[in-house]
Amino acid sequence: MNSNIKEISTLRKQLHQAPEVSGKEQKTSDQIRAFFEDLSPDEIVDDLGKHGLAIVFNGQENGPTTLIRAELDALPILENNSFSYKSKSNGVAHSCGHDGHMAILCGVGLKLAKKRPKYGRVILLFQPSEETGMGAAQVISSPNFPKIKPDFAFALHNLPGYDLGEVVLKKGAFTAASKGMIINLKGRTSHAAHPEDAISPANAMCQLISGLQKLPEDIQEFSLVTVIHAQLGEVAFGTTPGTATVMATLRTFDNEVMNTLTESAMSLSQKISDLHGLECSISFTEEFQVVENDIEAYNPVDDAVTKLGLHKRISQTPFRWSEDFGALSSTTKSMLFGLGAGKTHPQLHENSYDFPDELLPIGVDLFYTIIEKLNH
Repeated sequence: MNSNIKEISTLRKQLHQAPEVSGKEQKTSDQIRAFFEDLSPDEIVDDLGKHGLAIVFNGQENGPTTLIRAELDALPILENNSFSYKSKSNGVAHSCGHDGHMAILCGVGLKLAKKRPKYGRVILLFQPSEETGMGAAQVISSPNFPKIKPDFAFALHNLPGYDLGEVVLKKGAFTAASKGMIINLKGRTSHAAHPEDAISPANAMCQLISGLQKLPEDIQEFSLVTVIHAQLGEVAFGTTPGTATVMATLRTFDNEVMNTLTESAMSLSQKISDLHGLECSISFTEEFQVVENDIEAYNPVDDAVTKLGLHKRISQTPFRWSEDFGALSSTTKSMLFGLGAGKTHPQLHENSYDFPDELLPIGVDLFYTIIEKLNH
């Protein structure tokens, strides 16, 4: 292991020990800033969403702006590992590998500090709040985003279940759009001895759970509704319930199909609510767009994989999980690709997950080779 990889491996373990959830990544951001201040980049851009920052390396001549993104945030998961660098933040862990993604970008930074790009600029973006689907939109809406607005944007995500170091590519849609839907039903309580005096949402809630999950049957393209939580009234045996809440995740491989599914879910909710004489309010959370890989961004990644002699797998269908990179992919030519973490490696978001350090040099070499393709 060369000195650069040893350095970023040590950094990854430090990041792993001190994870922070979405919106609270201040110490992580500060640690990344301190790392790069020693490398004397051409600019550090702050205030890109809450705690987001970008590291800028300028080329010698005009050319494209190439952005590479990593995520700052961890998950509210209690880690179940025993190694020395286990999370010291109770109930928070880097169970998605964002510590590894950050370390890879730091490794790219070490190489850029020694050899600037010939053309254009390279932006290393450390984005907040990926897990909640809010971070990329916050970055884009930031007053400082025009300072780093890219011509190309790239990101990788480690993928357990694939051979270690295998690169997973796909043109077009790479990951799904998804959103959390919260439906609140309001009727009227009564004594449990006189349920006829109440307007109970019990039957409406049951119909809604069943109906929501059947909506994809009427949509020709892939769509999925997963009811993830439901609550009826309170635990009070003397009271007929007057409220209910149903929460569901909506998922599609196309943003327009997501609009259709959303409208159908809202219409169904209102129809059932009206039928039972209930008030209905609907809200949405954790909204992710489809990550759409552009052919002009795909080609330099494909070329880099070939040049480095890495094993490549072409995915035939998009992944069902979602990624906040979709907001960036809607604004520029972009490419998200996968990097296999091992066929038997713990899955993403499992409490025993840990990013494989073997991927660090592969990720660094891939991104730097992409930069060479576009900016040298």
